[in-house]
Amino acid sequence: MRRFLPLTLCLLIFSANAWGASREEIDARVRDALATLYDKSVAAKELAGRAAGILVFPRVYKAGAFVGGDYGEGSLLVGNAPVQYYRITSASVGFQLGIQARSQVLMFMTPEALQNFRDSDGWEAGVDGSVALLQFGVGEDVNTNSASNPIIGFVFGNKGLMYNLSLEGSKFWKITK
Repeated sequence: MRRFLPLTLCLLIFSANAWGASREEIDARVRDALATLYDKSVAAKELAGRAAGILVFPRVYKAGAFVGGDYGEGSLLVGNAPVQYYRITSASVGFQLGIQARSQVLMFMTPEALQNFRDSDGWEAGVDGSVALLQFGVGEDVNTNSASNPIIGFVFGNKGLMYNLSLEGSKFWKITK
């Protein structure tokens, strides 16, 4: 029975989201997630003002016990307006234990990076584009090396406990809403 518990937990979390949120629900959650990010980091707000596009996943659920996965829905904003909806998924094997919900934001700092993402079918972080994952709270300054990356990511609002924080291997899929 114990060996089926991790699988059962993952299935429960991901099946709860299988039907997904409506366009209106995602839009409202995206606005809330960005407001939270900007309240926590002036630097993130400054970078957003320079970004060609911003991909926001207000709720990404991760669960695992040696085998795990992520799932979330969000939208791509260009000019502060949603232009496409996306799903993020990943699977992983290795030392991981727990359940977590968090928000993820990817800022495409160049038109080329944004266009490569939009033209892809199943874009994968780390393969199709390298993401500079920035942490805030330590200092509000964004150094010039970080700001010069074509894709900058923020992960925040962690609820729950999970070891393993990375966007590597995450796949992004266009969805219709």
